[in-house]
Amino acid sequence: MIGRLFGRILQKSPPMLLIDVQGVGYEVEAPMSTFYQLPETGAEIHLYTHLVVRDDAHLLFGFATENERHLFRSLIKVNGVGAKMGLTILSGIEAEDFVRCIRDGDSARLTRLPGVGKKTAERLIIEMRDRLKNLNIACDSSPVHGKDTTASGSQTDDAVSALVALGYKPQEASRFVHAVTTPEMSSEEIIRKALKASVSK
Repeated sequence: MIGRLFGRILQKSPPMLLIDVQGVGYEVEAPMSTFYQLPETGAEIHLYTHLVVRDDAHLLFGFATENERHLFRSLIKVNGVGAKMGLTILSGIEAEDFVRCIRDGDSARLTRLPGVGKKTAERLIIEMRDRLKNLNIACDSSPVHGKDTTASGSQTDDAVSALVALGYKPQEASRFVHAVTTPEMSSEEIIRKALKASVSK
């Protein structure tokens, strides 16, 4: 099991990262909550990781904090929630808001996340309630190494691609992105605002 990576960012294409670890390039999928904390391309980072082994692929997921990885591991234990959906949930809703939804039984807000239907939302509430007691969501929120405040390439295109990769339909992704985009915003800022808009309606 690969539990941690320390290396240099070669490429950022949300939700995918390419990290150089002593000459080996690791493709890592990360939730947007981790992307928001990443430094610029070329900088060194460390990520806590979780390896998913399937018949057709080995998928590596990366997280800024151990707490975030614990939450991901708890999510994928819920019946009907796979690794991709776990990534989408962590990307689409802040951990504190997710905990609030679980504690308050707010299935309506959870169903605004792509791929989360009413039954899945109800299962999340039932199965995650006890597991959340073992997680301290408010702690361990230090950045990976500092944020990247500069944008590269087409920020809106990058943001739309990221939302589509997280499960949103292309038209939905484009609508959310263009509704929140302003000049000088980085792609990470656009994605953050678009995801918030998608679950608040």
